[in-house]
Amino acid sequence: VCGSLALWFAEPGTAHAVSVALVAFAVGTVGVEFATVFNNAMMPDLVPEERLGRLSGTGWAVGYVGGLVSLVVALGFLVADPVTGKTFFGLSPVFGLHPDRFEGDRASGPFTAIWYVIFVTPLFLLTPDTPRRMALGAAVRHGLGELGRTLRDLRNHANIFRFLIANMIYADGLVALFAFGGIYAAGTFGWSSIELGLFGILLTITGTIGALVGGRLDDRLGAKRVIAGALAVLVLAILGILSIDAGHIAFIVPVAGPVPGDGLFAAAGEKAYLVLGAVIGAVAGPMQSASRSLMARLAPRGSTTQFFGLFALSGKVTSFFGPLAVGVLTAVSGSQRIGISILVLFFIVGGLLLLRVKPSRG
Repeated sequence: VCGSLALWFAEPGTAHAVSVALVAFAVGTVGVEFATVFNNAMMPDLVPEERLGRLSGTGWAVGYVGGLVSLVVALGFLVADPVTGKTFFGLSPVFGLHPDRFEGDRASGPFTAIWYVIFVTPLFLLTPDTPRRMALGAAVRHGLGELGRTLRDLRNHANIFRFLIANMIYADGLVALFAFGGIYAAGTFGWSSIELGLFGILLTITGTIGALVGGRLDDRLGAKRVIAGALAVLVLAILGILSIDAGHIAFIVPVAGPVPGDGLFAAAGEKAYLVLGAVIGAVAGPMQSASRSLMARLAPRGSTTQFFGLFALSGKVTSFFGPLAVGVLTAVSGSQRIGISILVLFFIVGGLLLLRVKPSRG
């Protein structure tokens, strides 16, 4: 909340604008990571183990919906084009926000803070929690001691350690795929911000549906099988993307390329890319939610929060590596297609490591 509110003070044209924006981003990111760890660690205490998949998938889907709705509200009522002075809905910004000073963009910070307070309140009022067992200072000292012992004794948690490494690798690949998927489309088809925005919305919608369905499959088939299936589909989807350019589908099938003024996604290659993007969104949601539920099942009772902290670390500590690998390979080869092909390796290696994980509690 504090990080989001601080964004309002990053007024363009002032000497401290960049510093304030960076501080706001840093504070917000740290807060989100802390909150996510505790939020995830609560899951085993809320539902029986056989319903963890449904809880995780539904939570992930609701998060997608919340993100989409808040984005529509911000673009439709707050953020305006400095040239036209109108929002995405063709309206003047609410509260007299001035587009020339980017007040709508900056107001997205306080809007986020208000949104967060409103929707996190039911968690504090209605969700049961484990009883407090020690004072804050003692809890911090105890937690740090336990974490140190766990890190020194990781050989006794080899199964969880394998999963954390697998998650680190395929999560890096997913970060890079989301980062470069739109860039690849812009370079291949010349998509503008409108097409890219609609593409992102499509991924969010299919991700919501996928997370809901994937949560049910998680409880029926097991989280490990859901993740492995999602990784296999991601590999096939990336191969499909690599087979598409402005004038071809499946590498060799010639199609008419995009023509200026022919409308949104009019070319056959663009339509095929949309379908593959929808598939990626549909499996990315359940893959992430199933990873969370698998961690909840693997973590020893009494150490759930500690292991979810390591889970969060494994998903972030090397998150730069996937985008870096794509960028370096693209620069060396001079080809976006060759650059993004490295992501196939991330998902295959992550999947092979996942196969060695036993989906039973430590």
